[in-house]
Amino acid sequence: MGEPSVDRRSFVTRTVSAAAALSCGSGTAAEPTQKPNSAVASEPPGTPCGVASGDVTHDTAVVWSRTDGSAKMVVEYATTADFRQPRRAEPVAATPEADFTAKALLAGLPPGHTIYYRVWFDDNGRVSPPVSGRFRTAPAPDKPADVFFAWSGDTAGQGFGINPEWGGMRIYDAIRRLEPQFFLHSGDNIYADNPIPESLKLADGTIWRNVTTPAKSHQAVTLEDFRGNYRYNLLDEHVRRFNAEVPTIVQWDDHEVANNWYPDQAIAGRKDAVNLPGVRDGRALADRARQAFFEYLPIKPQEADRGRIYRSFQLGTSAELFVLDQRSYRGPNSANTQDRPGRETPFLGGEQLAWLKQGLRESKATWKIIASDMPIGLIVDDAVDGKPHFEAIANADPGSPRGRELEFADLFTDLKQGGVRNVVWLTADVHYAAALHYSPERAGFKSPFEPFWEFVAGPMHAGTFGPNKLDATFGPEVRFEYAPRAGLLLPTGRTVPEGFKLPLPPSDGMQTFGTVRIDAVTQTLTVEFRNVFGDRIHDGTRIGRFELQVAK
Repeated sequence: MGEPSVDRRSFVTRTVSAAAALSCGSGTAAEPTQKPNSAVASEPPGTPCGVASGDVTHDTAVVWSRTDGSAKMVVEYATTADFRQPRRAEPVAATPEADFTAKALLAGLPPGHTIYYRVWFDDNGRVSPPVSGRFRTAPAPDKPADVFFAWSGDTAGQGFGINPEWGGMRIYDAIRRLEPQFFLHSGDNIYADNPIPESLKLADGTIWRNVTTPAKSHQAVTLEDFRGNYRYNLLDEHVRRFNAEVPTIVQWDDHEVANNWYPDQAIAGRKDAVNLPGVRDGRALADRARQAFFEYLPIKPQEADRGRIYRSFQLGTSAELFVLDQRSYRGPNSANTQDRPGRETPFLGGEQLAWLKQGLRESKATWKIIASDMPIGLIVDDAVDGKPHFEAIANADPGSPRGRELEFADLFTDLKQGGVRNVVWLTADVHYAAALHYSPERAGFKSPFEPFWEFVAGPMHAGTFGPNKLDATFGPEVRFEYAPRAGLLLPTGRTVPEGFKLPLPPSDGMQTFGTVRIDAVTQTLTVEFRNVFGDRIHDGTRIGRFELQVAK
């Protein structure tokens, strides 16, 4: 895997015009939508948003694209770049009902191979030029293998959109250059509730200038609004090139729908209710958001429940990845101090919790990696009228588990009883990078559980916040923390001043991602944190690099 070596100054100056770099095939910075009726009869279909792959296993993969009118998507693929002996997937219709997006499932792929593919659209003989991509299949389930992937979250938040003067969403390029086997997006793929203004005045007096679109001028409420949020990100050339070369595994958090939402939340009681006319509750808004999520991301619909997001992936015998959904089944945000399970305490929900317990107990993988869209021991506040309410798991009470912590106490107890070890948690959400170690020796929870690590990355392209306070219930201890503080030397060469204001902008360089590497022979799992330039991060005390050995 290559190391990044890009000079920062040349990166900034090597930007191209907004029309060329930020259009999604239209030649302008406008959103790619359906081509005008007058062009339908004569022009071939377009491929305005590029291609993407995702949910790659040892023998299957999803390939995604979008066109600008009704057509059939054709995917041809091979194990060589020159497409010797190509195979062709069953053509898939791109229709207005799915906003002209289409997904093809490639099956019967060889494990551990690079697969080259090309996509074109056919409208009754009028054929678009092919657009190419590639991905690598996972190792065979019964073989130990090297594993290398990246993760992060939080794209286009706090009004920070595509800024050509900064170089666009450049962290995607930093990740792509490392050539990970896949990328795990830990949630907040979009910020449907955060409009993108033309400009933002930053604390140092400089101006952040955004490419804008109609869909990003207001909070998303209609299905078309949510679709437009995904199209916005695809205006960025780094995102499109990344999508073509790095397969993704995605989960969602709150901003794919609205800030801090939960299914039974009455919209009338939200602060942003005026922006959501005609919407009854969180579930109704989420239904629209979920449709756009599945339309625009290369996620494979589950046969039993096509709207289900939680799922797992086998990475040889080295690891198994469990991807959670901590939004769809949660109870209301509350004071989170209930002493026993009830209507307000679910976070995963009974069915997902049972699935996770069973999957972890039955896993034959050395490492069990859990992709969580929110951290366990960091306090995430959602105060209502000055009264404490909480958005995540922790409740700011360091004692015995209460509220949503009850589910996790149940999970940790079950893992201990089942002899499940070598569990690692990955997350994002809080907009800074951290490494936390959890231990029963420090915990308010007095039942035995196995010590574990939780690694937090992000944001990818949004405002930087933090750090959050700890809740001691499960005994977390900060081992690494890369968050804004006065005197911190930024990767851009600037020092964070006294009296700084949050959030810090992407142009300060505190956008982060993490990588996970597992050695096939030693089974050592190594986590590294990197910044927007692809450089390893130092938090002022230590380098963000951790080697975990297998617990026998």
